[in-house]
Amino acid sequence: MKTTLDELQAFAAVVATGSITAAAEQLGQTVSGVSRALGRLEKKLATTLLRRTTRRIALTEEGQAFLVRTRAILAAIDDAEEHMALRRQQPAGRLRLNAATPFMLHAIVPLVPQFQQLYPQIVLELETDELNIDLLARRTDIAIRIGPLRDSTLHARPLCTSRRRVLASPAYLAAHGRPTSLASLAEHRLIGFNQPESLNRWPLRGPHGDEWPASPGMTASSGETLRQLALAGAGICCLADFMTTPDRLRGDLVEVLPRLAVDVRESVSAVYYRNTQLAARIACFLDFLAQRLAEPAPRAGKQAPPDVRESCEARQPGKLHTK
Repeated sequence: MKTTLDELQAFAAVVATGSITAAAEQLGQTVSGVSRALGRLEKKLATTLLRRTTRRIALTEEGQAFLVRTRAILAAIDDAEEHMALRRQQPAGRLRLNAATPFMLHAIVPLVPQFQQLYPQIVLELETDELNIDLLARRTDIAIRIGPLRDSTLHARPLCTSRRRVLASPAYLAAHGRPTSLASLAEHRLIGFNQPESLNRWPLRGPHGDEWPASPGMTASSGETLRQLALAGAGICCLADFMTTPDRLRGDLVEVLPRLAVDVRESVSAVYYRNTQLAARIACFLDFLAQRLAEPAPRAGKQAPPDVRESCEARQPGKLHTK
């Protein structure tokens, strides 16, 4: 059987106070409990650590040698606990974050300098994937997921929602004309996702209800690829505001068929495993991200640059998607 921390603490306390009674008072235990702990310890070590008389307790030679190791162990535990307390006050360590490429580029990256200034002892490790990952297998602390959550083993914190819009560049519309109906939209060059198919149901009101089944002539796995294609004039796409609001404010992308548009929002959530107390480095990042994404950014006049936070709103129910 292995020696326990309680046994080491009992042994050290008896030596420090000079009696079992005083040690029990110091530890907040009963005299019999401390005495039994000492007995178990000596039995496990197969040696006598203390010579007990009616007047005093004295260390044996083996006890003196073991006391040096015991005090070192207890000091190391105290130091570890103090270190963890400091980490709670000043979060530190490596934080692994995973998100889809567009959200990482347009929502996370602009916030990194401010987070680094607030928490200089946290080392961010940023990874991108277009599909959901196994957090444990990838040793990921937090993953940002867009759309409905399917893994019930994960804890989730809603961050914001982001509206989806049908968009095209002014250059494309100048060259090919502006659609005036769903029928004319179907005749245009449409670009969409190769998976999941649900992302190719665009939020436009028509005969099919509040979703229009687009048939893209070109597909991609990443929303950022579709954004770049749309900016280059390759066709009409449907993307979330968190990656396209600055483009719309600059006029680089314009909304197509706004009179038919349905307010469909994607939910944005941070997911993570939590078996015990949430680590301070994770908790402070979740708080930071939730606040920055949910609150509108202050504007310093008409020339202030577009901010991704203007495209994220408080989480609301809606028809959600996964990318």
